[in-house]
Amino acid sequence: MSIDLHFFGAAGTVTGSCYLFETDRGRFLVDCGMFQGPKTVKELNYRDFPFAERDIDAVLLTHAHIDHSGLLPKLVRGGFRGRIRATGGTMDLCSWMLPDAGHIQESEVEHLNRRNSARGRRTVEPIYTEEDARHTLQFFEAVDYERWTEVVPGVRARWWNAGHLLGSASIELEFEGRDRLRVLCSGDIGPDAKLLQADPESPAGFDWVLCETTYGDTDRPNVSPEERRQRLAQEVREAAAAGGALIVPAFAVERTQELIVDLVDLMNRHAIPQAPIYINSPLAIHATQVFVRHVRDLEEGIDLPRLMRSPFLHFTETADQSRAIAEVDGFHIILAASGMCDAGRIRHHLKQWLWNPTATVLLTGFQAVGTLGRFLVDGASRVRIQGEEVLVRARIRRIDDYSGHADAPELAAWVAERQPIRRGLFLVHGEPEATNAFARRVARMEGAPNIVVPRLDEAFDLTAAVATTRRGGDPRLRAEALDRPDWHNDRSRFLLELDEMLDRMPDDAAREELFRSLRRSMAHGDRRSA
Repeated sequence: MSIDLHFFGAAGTVTGSCYLFETDRGRFLVDCGMFQGPKTVKELNYRDFPFAERDIDAVLLTHAHIDHSGLLPKLVRGGFRGRIRATGGTMDLCSWMLPDAGHIQESEVEHLNRRNSARGRRTVEPIYTEEDARHTLQFFEAVDYERWTEVVPGVRARWWNAGHLLGSASIELEFEGRDRLRVLCSGDIGPDAKLLQADPESPAGFDWVLCETTYGDTDRPNVSPEERRQRLAQEVREAAAAGGALIVPAFAVERTQELIVDLVDLMNRHAIPQAPIYINSPLAIHATQVFVRHVRDLEEGIDLPRLMRSPFLHFTETADQSRAIAEVDGFHIILAASGMCDAGRIRHHLKQWLWNPTATVLLTGFQAVGTLGRFLVDGASRVRIQGEEVLVRARIRRIDDYSGHADAPELAAWVAERQPIRRGLFLVHGEPEATNAFARRVARMEGAPNIVVPRLDEAFDLTAAVATTRRGGDPRLRAEALDRPDWHNDRSRFLLELDEMLDRMPDDAAREELFRSLRRSMAHGDRRSA
């Protein structure tokens, strides 16, 4: 049996997870995720897939996060008619997350088209609609952990708990042939002692392993659940002392629920000021209900249903309820998506509060290159939100104890436990600095496997004894475009810096001279490009 593996996402970047396995008897995807980050990268979501949707026989889904599942409605819209197999927890989360993603796209496009029309620019269409996403749900089929299921003739798969998210999994693949070939796709690996999830698990002894490297260059200190709560408590107390709102951009699924558990516990123990906690995300509200329904699948000892009834919690689902939060005085806490500040209601709260030195913004997760969250982490003094310039005077804080990803030592231990890895270890789902650092760490391990760092759209022959590249077309994006801010980010930064420079100039004559200098430079650039 011929077996080719194509890396159509999460190669050279963290997002867009999509791996195509192609045999002479069928073709299937592991994940079909959305790209996030700079506009140049996100533009890949609008392009045609590098394969024909109708030619895909099945999709195996590791978990529900949008960078792993978010393009499934586009796949179905393009003609896919196979089955999307996932665990029950993943299916339930996707039943809310995918329609929410479609709704956000429709809302974002409507807002953008109003601006485009006013500027005489062409209008655009959403990648897919909320209705497209709901239609996609009929193609889902639930699988149990640790139970084999046939994918295409000659290939079977089973799912192992990855400890990252409700329903998350690593997927084991077995290919028939003279020598039975075994492959493991890690999905996203959770850290040890994660609040709501058991530790990750899967068998050992593979020919090929695909391993995520999101935090491949990070070695976090070991923090107990109580130490994590105390760090959070300190941040909350300082935010309360400042007097304004505590804005927490949080991924709607898992991160929000973890923060709810700890914040309510701390308030119940009077370890932090008792204040209203606004859960301002329809998706987070519905996802929380999914978690309550699957409470038996979560780590023991957490009475999630009781915590959700806390009088401190205020679930604000409608737009009117969301807008009403702006009228709240005094210290209060707002949890809103998205976790990287690039979409959803969080941007409205940031526009309201970023300029205010009494406010605190607490970032609790990974911030991809080119996202608003990354610019805040990197110390931007001004940002642009929905085309408007906003001054940053709020306290910008970060706590990484809630990460859903294993750090470098935990990933290395996970790889070691999968040994022997006979043919090769593919390192994926990471920015180059993190991936390369993890490659150096693995290379120092005893019995280190052959390490391969694939590029976007690169393909490999898995029947070869070592990784052998299958030459295809040119990649959709150069590697250097995947891991750094793009010209859209440069433009926004330039406009912000220009405004700051104009404000600092002593008089109008100096400002006029600056514009004359800029025009001369632009004219020179026009002559050079002609």
